[in-house]
Amino acid sequence: MIKTMQTQPLRCIRKSIIRPFVCFYSSIVTPYSPSTSNPRVVPYQFPNPSSESHEIASSFRVWFRSSKNPTFDRVFEALNSNAVENLTHIDLGLQLSESVVLDVLRYKSSDVLSCLKFFDWAGRQSSFRHTRVTYVAIFKIVSRAKLHSLTLDWLDGFSKTKFVQRARLSDILVVGYSLAGKLDVALLLFGKIRFRGSDLDSVSYHVLLNALVDAGFYDAVKVVLDQIRARGLQNEITNGIVIKSMCKQGLFLEAEEYMRDLLKKGEVVSGRLFSILVDGLCKAKMISHAGKLVHEFAKKGGVPMDHAYGVWIRGLVHNGKLDEALKVFNVKKSLEGYIPDVYRYNALINKLLKEDRLQEVCDLLMDMRENNIAPDKVTMSAVLCFFCKAGMMDVAIELFKGSSEFGLTLNSLVYNYIVNTLCGDGNTNEAFQVLKSSMSQGFFPGSRTFAILADALCREGKLDKMKDLIIFALERKFMPSRYTYEKFIRALCRARRVEDGYLIHGELNRLYKTLSDTTYAYLIYGFNKASRGDLAGRLLIEMQEKGHKPTAKLFKAVTWCVAEMEDDKFFLQLLEMQLSRYGHDVQTYSYFIYGAGHARKPELGRAVFEMMEKYSLVPSLDSDIFMLQCFLKSDRIGEAMNFFHDIPRRRKLGRKLYNSMVVGLCKVGKADYAASVLRLARKNGQNPSLNCYEELIKLYCAQNNFDQAIRIINELEKAGRKISSFIGNCLLLYSLHSGDVYRAWLRSKDVTEETPSGATLGQLVAAFSDRIRVDSEVEDLEEVIRKCFPLDLYTYNMLLRKLSIDHIDKACQLFKRICQKGIKPNRWTYDILVRGLYKHGRIAEGHMCAEEMHRRGYMQAGFDQSS
Repeated sequence: MIKTMQTQPLRCIRKSIIRPFVCFYSSIVTPYSPSTSNPRVVPYQFPNPSSESHEIASSFRVWFRSSKNPTFDRVFEALNSNAVENLTHIDLGLQLSESVVLDVLRYKSSDVLSCLKFFDWAGRQSSFRHTRVTYVAIFKIVSRAKLHSLTLDWLDGFSKTKFVQRARLSDILVVGYSLAGKLDVALLLFGKIRFRGSDLDSVSYHVLLNALVDAGFYDAVKVVLDQIRARGLQNEITNGIVIKSMCKQGLFLEAEEYMRDLLKKGEVVSGRLFSILVDGLCKAKMISHAGKLVHEFAKKGGVPMDHAYGVWIRGLVHNGKLDEALKVFNVKKSLEGYIPDVYRYNALINKLLKEDRLQEVCDLLMDMRENNIAPDKVTMSAVLCFFCKAGMMDVAIELFKGSSEFGLTLNSLVYNYIVNTLCGDGNTNEAFQVLKSSMSQGFFPGSRTFAILADALCREGKLDKMKDLIIFALERKFMPSRYTYEKFIRALCRARRVEDGYLIHGELNRLYKTLSDTTYAYLIYGFNKASRGDLAGRLLIEMQEKGHKPTAKLFKAVTWCVAEMEDDKFFLQLLEMQLSRYGHDVQTYSYFIYGAGHARKPELGRAVFEMMEKYSLVPSLDSDIFMLQCFLKSDRIGEAMNFFHDIPRRRKLGRKLYNSMVVGLCKVGKADYAASVLRLARKNGQNPSLNCYEELIKLYCAQNNFDQAIRIINELEKAGRKISSFIGNCLLLYSLHSGDVYRAWLRSKDVTEETPSGATLGQLVAAFSDRIRVDSEVEDLEEVIRKCFPLDLYTYNMLLRKLSIDHIDKACQLFKRICQKGIKPNRWTYDILVRGLYKHGRIAEGHMCAEEMHRRGYMQAGFDQSS
């Protein structure tokens, strides 16, 4: 496979990789420099993704396949399919031996279960017997996976059965217990072996010695080391463990001296032995000293330096000296032809990826390919991360989808990158499928990635997928954050699936997680909209029990919804529950009276009010106002008036009570009653609010009683109050539709001219009623209106409507002035102008205005061009 890659023109591969990246590099806004970290990366956009991206993905796929061993793949395929016995019938093309077994175990050492199956199968073949070396290999695989209990069970099984294989039981037990961390048992077995006059072999001695060093049992290390030396078993492995022991104890000068003595004695010092000392210095953060030592030994010669260079580079990377590590790599490569192994490449690439130094990542990947270094799963995962960061998701996804083809086992970091990038690009469906794939392979995304995908699914309304995501998480013992749950609940409530939201809330309660007050509010409002007052009421009580204080708006909404239920008993039960928990608070009674009023159930409101009096509570001002509204909303005018006149027995009738009475009477169409209360308020020294005048004038106009409307306007001005935009707009609106307003104005002319703006307002009414011709400029009309009341968008729309009838040019001029003033036209502004343009035969301009209206998102009222 590698030969194929070599014969295949490397320049073609470079063309498929580098040509697109030349464009990509030029899109990096901030080039990397030591003083510039985390540059902003602009994703490269392919000119033709379907061809160029496929070409890049294909070339990387070829490289990924170079690390494959078809024979070993067939072995592990059979092992994973639980057809272990089928291995006997597979033509492996080679005979089982110690080296073959070691190669197979090394090929996929991360797949512990399959390695154990293969080890068991190989041991049962008549042509092969396991050796101490193969046992050491399988024990190391199990111990690296932290499956110590499995190792111990296995060893216990050995000790209870007769061992008839060529490998000695005593050696295997010592090795096994040493690697499993049970050094007390291993030393006990070692003592028994020596007591019986037997001894360990060289491999077992060194495994035990190394385990003692790792555990820090240095007294025992000295004893075992003496035994090794006494038996003449000391070798390079022994020296390496001794140096490792010195480094772990911080005896770096002694370790260095030990190394120099070995050289003086003429012993062969391998690169791996020297790298143990370099590694110890790097782990102790003595990077500069490690570098000096590497330079010194490289200059002296006699020690292979490739492995030491790799360890030094790794130490520099781990200690945050990435630029120095790259410098060492480049210098040694150019001067000495140094080619690091795949693990050193991985360390550099992953660190560069974290710092978004994508050009250097690409250079290292190309370097690996040119040097025929087969990638491992870490390299493959880094490649996918690289393409995600480079904005080349099409390539990343193509490689991801073909991962089974070349046995790529992705890590959780890659899944996080892919999911995050897809969510950022708006491809939430693809991100969801990637996440499902990761979970099927035993990986689950980080909490942040999970939250990002959950947020995207909720935002886009893909709630069924979100529900599946939650189920997947819980099945794998992953607990989403409360924030994610609440996001989901709110999305369900917005989608009117409040029952599903309530189920999620129940799950959170079971997990002893408390919702926020905002999420409770979403659920409560959701049940209110669904007319489920019973659940809204229960949630309100629960919300308070959890320590949240509902807002007045939320409380009122619940009481309103509960009061609208057919069963009035639950309304009173909810009140009793509230009072029993939180005491007889007047405000609580007021909220329930409010709810009864809006549900038009005055009997319920009266029952709550009398209950308050029963407990000798003095009703608050809010209680009186809500009770008044309760009668008025149900059109119980007589009871409302009686209640209103009964209030002075408890408190002075203030401005708020008068305002509530006037506005309430106007809402039910009782204009004359409202006018009498308004005058009574003024007589008693209370100044009614402007809203009272507005509601009363609007009602009189709606009833075509313009004489009374104008009289109220006069009374308003005589009281020293200014006409509001609402009142002025109301008067002009009815003037546009009827001449009765102008006639009423004439009948009240003597009175109106006494007011400050009477004559001017009269001119406006006359102009809008077509009693006088409008020849003034637009600016003059605006100024006339401004003298009477402030203009708002509603005023401009009416003025536009008036001008569009006979003066379409002035209407267009006014529209431009509206926009120039920074006022945003609404649907009616556009609609009026479009109608005017069509009516005056200016069809093209009308079409242009209608298109602008649609671009703004406004729907056009139905009419034809001739209307």
